[in-house]
Amino acid sequence: MLVAWLGILSAVGYLDRTNISIAGIQIGKEFGVGNTQLGWIFSAFLIGYAGFQIPAGLLAKRLGPRLVLALGVIWWGVFTALTACVPPGIRGAVLVFVLVRFALGAGEALIYPSASLFVERWMPIEERGRANGIIFAGVGIGSGLTPPLVTAIILLYGWRASFWLSALIGGFAGLVWFLVSRDAPELHPLVGKDEQELIEAGRNGGPNAPRNAAGLAVERIDKTPWPIIFRSRSILALTLSYFCFGYIAWMFFAWFYIYLAQARGLDLKSSALYSMLPFMAMTVGCLLGGSVSDSIVRRHGLRIGRCLIPGVSLALTAVLLVLGSRAHGMRFAGLTLACGAGTLYLSQSAFWAVAADVAGEYAGVVSGMMNMGAQIGSACTASLTPLIATHYGWEKSFVAAAVLAIVGALAWIPINPSRVLCFLPRDARSGSAGAS
Repeated sequence: MLVAWLGILSAVGYLDRTNISIAGIQIGKEFGVGNTQLGWIFSAFLIGYAGFQIPAGLLAKRLGPRLVLALGVIWWGVFTALTACVPPGIRGAVLVFVLVRFALGAGEALIYPSASLFVERWMPIEERGRANGIIFAGVGIGSGLTPPLVTAIILLYGWRASFWLSALIGGFAGLVWFLVSRDAPELHPLVGKDEQELIEAGRNGGPNAPRNAAGLAVERIDKTPWPIIFRSRSILALTLSYFCFGYIAWMFFAWFYIYLAQARGLDLKSSALYSMLPFMAMTVGCLLGGSVSDSIVRRHGLRIGRCLIPGVSLALTAVLLVLGSRAHGMRFAGLTLACGAGTLYLSQSAFWAVAADVAGEYAGVVSGMMNMGAQIGSACTASLTPLIATHYGWEKSFVAAAVLAIVGALAWIPINPSRVLCFLPRDARSGSAGAS
């Protein structure tokens, strides 16, 4: 149930961050803002989001994911509401939107590092792919429901009302999370001793537990190992691949609705309908990718189970992006690009499962570093996509994303989730303790 509610919080987070892409056309008309300036506003959110990923991971480790996530959702609600409070005719409206969206991004940075630490504490290794699949299915659900929901509210009540509703939904979801969740299984009144022992055994033992070069099970050191984290080949490659993932994904979150309206000539309602398709595909991709990854882990071990699906899915995404952007028929183009989004999200849970596999209690920190890479990629596409589209056409924007999909696929080659960071063998610790 708690993992499912994390999926709901994920959906709310993406409702709060993507509603502006639907309202962007109306905001542009009201404030005289063009696509390039909208790109600055989109990028401001992503810069704030990227810049606070690592601090969010440290905060989650210090205060626990329960409190950090609850505070984060309150923060989202406040700054989502403030977006609606920007008065018409204000001088420097773009700067005001940039500052508000930056602050919103800083608050939303708390969600996934906290969720990653929660998964590490609550889920056995062989179930982390499915758990992350459920959490990130919320991305597709939230983003998929946003176009029709926000469009309907805009048509009936104006764009500002959509932000007020998003803020209220977020406040309710955060309150429920704080009431029902706990930071660890042993702190939850509904988790019995047998279930606690089963979870603990799945975290630290079993055939797929992280081990050192001698094959011994390992445990964590007490201090955040920054030098080793920043020298880890797996973490650096994971961050590079997630940078590419973020660039591609944000084309759908920020620009797909506008692409359908401007490049394909669809009206408001038709754009809302077609823009749902990629997010529906993302939901299916998250759920399927996580479950299949866990199944492969049980049969073939961590490296094949975690690395095969993202490598293949990113390469296939590149093909679908090129085919969809070059298609002449609207229906074929929409379906093909939606399949590209779903295929991309087959890889989503693997990124976060690997971060938990190799980092343990530092999963929040490592996943924050990884997600910072994704959000830098997202900020790049938020600003670069309209520039490429203006000078070279929308097709070239998707081709650029396809090139990065290939880079992201190749980055999985050196990643090995069986090699943990900065850990000592248990028997070595016991020996040193006995000697003292």
